[in-house]
Amino acid sequence: MRRHVTPLGLMLALTFATGVVDAVGYLRLDQVFAGNMTGNVVILGMAATGGTGLPVLGPVMALVFFLVGAAAAGRVLRTAAPGWGHRCTGLLGGVGLVLAATALGLAVTGPGTPAARASMASALALAMGAQAATARHLAVKDVTTVVVTSTLTGLAADSPLGAARGQGARRRVAAVTLITAGAAAGAALCQVHEGLAVAAAALAVLAVTGLGHASARSPHHVAATAEPMTSPTSSS
Repeated sequence: MRRHVTPLGLMLALTFATGVVDAVGYLRLDQVFAGNMTGNVVILGMAATGGTGLPVLGPVMALVFFLVGAAAAGRVLRTAAPGWGHRCTGLLGGVGLVLAATALGLAVTGPGTPAARASMASALALAMGAQAATARHLAVKDVTTVVVTSTLTGLAADSPLGAARGQGARRRVAAVTLITAGAAAGAALCQVHEGLAVAAAALAVLAVTGLGHASARSPHHVAATAEPMTSPTSSS
């Protein structure tokens, strides 16, 4: 019997991949974040004062391409039904392929010139923007796959020291742990080759794509999605 894979588990795996990608961007592509756009905005704000030596081209291009990726995915998913469908499979498969192509480029040419590094970071950001928009469509609470600031806020605010609600603590801890583990893995792989790190992220995303697509077609998922439609008292 094929086991049903939860969207939470899939989104946590994508969170791990983001940690790997951001480690590559920061350590090998001129301190550019491919997934965490807050970091790029802060870097650009500090660089605007002058005399900081902080990069400008890479963060600007990453920010623009992240928005392009998110907008393109949003357009694709505009009329998609809630949950995992063929469009989610296509988008995340595309993310995996962009990561794989970037890994190949890094393997062949290396980081190269500042312009080449900015281009590589832009490709990663394009993929992360599409991934983030797809994760937003899947709407797994507290797991955006690209940032954990809101996750940490919820974890602290709902903790026994805060509102003591005790809601979603495990998934929040898991999201923070996995993006940290991904960053650690990415940094370790960069010591071998940055292309290897991006290839590992690509494999993770492609594995999530395959598992998500298979799970969405499983009898368990089909029954769960068909049941409200067949109920005479259901409303849309």
